[in-house]
Amino acid sequence: MRKTLLVLIAVMLVASLVLVSCGKAPESATPAEPDASDQADDSEPAPTPEPEAEGGDTPYIAIVSKGFQHQFWQTVAMGSEDAAKEYDVEITFDGPPSESDISVQIDQINAVLAKNPAALALAALDTESVTTQLLDAKEKGIPVIGFDSGVPDAPEGTIVSTASTDNEEGGALAANEIFKLDHIKEAIENATAANPVVLGIISQDATSASVVGRTVGFLNKAKELAEAIHPGAVAITGHDKYKEDSANDMVVELNILVPATTNITDAQTTAQAMLEKKGLISLFLSNELAVGGVLAATSDGQDLNKDNGKYKDITVVGFDAGKNQKVAVRNGWFYGSVTQDPYMIGYKAVELAVKAINGEPVDEIVDTGCQFYTADNMDDASIAPLLYD
Repeated sequence: MRKTLLVLIAVMLVASLVLVSCGKAPESATPAEPDASDQADDSEPAPTPEPEAEGGDTPYIAIVSKGFQHQFWQTVAMGSEDAAKEYDVEITFDGPPSESDISVQIDQINAVLAKNPAALALAALDTESVTTQLLDAKEKGIPVIGFDSGVPDAPEGTIVSTASTDNEEGGALAANEIFKLDHIKEAIENATAANPVVLGIISQDATSASVVGRTVGFLNKAKELAEAIHPGAVAITGHDKYKEDSANDMVVELNILVPATTNITDAQTTAQAMLEKKGLISLFLSNELAVGGVLAATSDGQDLNKDNGKYKDITVVGFDAGKNQKVAVRNGWFYGSVTQDPYMIGYKAVELAVKAINGEPVDEIVDTGCQFYTADNMDDASIAPLLYD
């Protein structure tokens, strides 16, 4: 009986195991349906980022300047960086340690061209040295934008556009500012053929495009304004390149002197000769060498002091900036100076590059403007960044 009972229990256990293995799993082992509270919200899942195109979707513009450490070029860089943000492009800004390091600049150009930029902006130290690079860029379809002095006499078709100062406009601006002064207009009005007045111009040379442009711009505007007071009585003297006789007896003389060399000693000698000229009422200095020569000839400008200086009655206007020139303007020894706009040079270089990349038409030359500064406005937010050392 006991044996029979044990057999019966064993049979029942086997049957139970068979039922479990053949039937559904126990309810507690069945995975629960997800509750609505455990679900993610109904928002669309974040898209999987598309793989970035080779070289990136953002156009890359390489900028190579004549230098980098000079404040002028740092301001150019500032303008280019702001333009890059506005036009959503990537840029690099390179330049050699000094403007005599031609080989360094060539290496920098080669390095950026190897990256196949969408465009190149270039202020070349020496056009002949970069001819191969320009032709290479043209062959690769890389548009090149010149800036500042650009790339003068570059091979045809290698430069799409140039962002630079209109130097003739800069010279004309200086003449306009001088003629706004009441004492200058009065002196010209009171001038006679027996006692003519002289408006002096000192130019570094008669060959550099920028210096010649400033000189021509000043002469044309000054002659126009003086002729309005004394028709036919204005003559241009001092240099054969610019010489013009007056139709009538000369009452106003526009006298140009050019130093024998670009040495500061020769510039000082030229300045001394000009300062002693009878009837001199004003001076226009077309670049920093001319400025340096006048400062050297006037005890660093102190002889131009309007209270008691030896040349207190001469109104001086310079061009560009620089530490010594800014001191002369701030102290009132110079009435003012014309400065280029390096910020806009950098900004326009990038803007033109973007237009070239997009196939938009651009002008061959784009004027980046210039400003006239005096002791009264040189600290203004719109002027101060342009006054490089």
